[in-house]
Amino acid sequence: MSRVSSERRAAYELLRRVDEEDAYANLVMPQVLKTHQLTGRDAAFAVELGFSTLRMRRLYEAIVAEVSGRDISSLDPEVTRVLLLGVHQALRMRVPPHASVSQSVDLAKAVGARRAAGLVNASMRAVVTRTYDEWCARVASGTSISALALRHSHPTWMVEALHESLLGDARQDQLEDLLVAHNSPAAVVLATRPGLSSPEEIPEGAPGRMVSTAVTLAKGTDPGSLKQVRVGSASVQDEGSQAVTLALTRHPLDNESRWLDLCAGPGGKAALLGAVARERGVTVDALEIHKHRAALVQKSVRALAAGTVAVHHVDALEWEEGGYDRVLLDAPCTGTGSLRRRPEARWRRQHSDLEVLLPLQSALFDRAVRALRPGGVMAYVTCSPLRSETRDQLESAMSRHLGVLEPIDARPLVASLGAMTESDFGSSPDVQLWTDIHGTDSMYVALLKRTT
Repeated sequence: MSRVSSERRAAYELLRRVDEEDAYANLVMPQVLKTHQLTGRDAAFAVELGFSTLRMRRLYEAIVAEVSGRDISSLDPEVTRVLLLGVHQALRMRVPPHASVSQSVDLAKAVGARRAAGLVNASMRAVVTRTYDEWCARVASGTSISALALRHSHPTWMVEALHESLLGDARQDQLEDLLVAHNSPAAVVLATRPGLSSPEEIPEGAPGRMVSTAVTLAKGTDPGSLKQVRVGSASVQDEGSQAVTLALTRHPLDNESRWLDLCAGPGGKAALLGAVARERGVTVDALEIHKHRAALVQKSVRALAAGTVAVHHVDALEWEEGGYDRVLLDAPCTGTGSLRRRPEARWRRQHSDLEVLLPLQSALFDRAVRALRPGGVMAYVTCSPLRSETRDQLESAMSRHLGVLEPIDARPLVASLGAMTESDFGSSPDVQLWTDIHGTDSMYVALLKRTT
């Protein structure tokens, strides 16, 4: 009978499915926990082990290469996964050295890598001879971009791009703070939907700081256990995501009737917009090009009155209707603003992805402008702090639509949503949130008014 704990088996299964099935860790982990019948502290152990190993993969691979004397690509995938999990247990969890070694050997045997048990044993014995800080100094010393990228387990191209963005905010000396924040697990935050639920109805959490609709759940609370989540009157949504959505609704307009969400999947922003629209007697068209994501949008808005949000499975670039009072463009992007919530996301993006994303963002921006009535307001939103996807896109769009668009200062509108002040959001009329400063995903929003 195997002596491997169920928590370690679950963490290994998570890594295997991410590797072999291209699975999303946040979506597949609940299934894995259920399969292994893990709850409470055991489930928390498995999540910490699996998610943190995915985040820190690049650094841990460098350590594995050092202790095994082998190029990481020459190891069988099963052995690599076992050793990566072992490194995290030994260096970053309260697991005694002998247990991290013996459990790694047993796990190797359990997953079909019995012949590599000796290699795993020797490698793990070498791992436990140094502390985490000592290993960082050995394999990733220095303060260069490449050293920081390895030490904090990010792709080098991504750290270079983040540094450029921080430079634009005169925060280049805080790059390491941002990378550290990306590797700190995020709390689970709910968005309560106005008119359907309120933070006061959810005693399992604390009120948000940035927006009054947010509730930060107590550690260990399963959001799926809450009635509001089950019926759709609340959902899991980062506080920054709520802020950039609600900011669009704060600029005053007269005689509103129609709003548009151009890229609505998976539906959190559409549902939050829809809740506000319902209170104002306004309808929302929500567009989504991918069928399965359109289905998720439909599920997200299920608690709203019929007819409030119309979900359309359609390419936004082919949507011909116009005259909308408010338009939300949550543009497809690299997702580099949500690295702490999606532990494997940093490894799925390449710098070359921008060659596809940037033209798409520009085309969607132009489509949003055409859909907007004179006097109407649009929000350009990305879950990315990369300058090429945020302020560079804004500057390019403003030059293309010279005399048609004028910026709206988003800072007082975002500040009006909660307990923060205008000064918390920088010196530009657009707002860039930062994970290390605001405690949210690094969302970006620019608000613009169509003048003609």
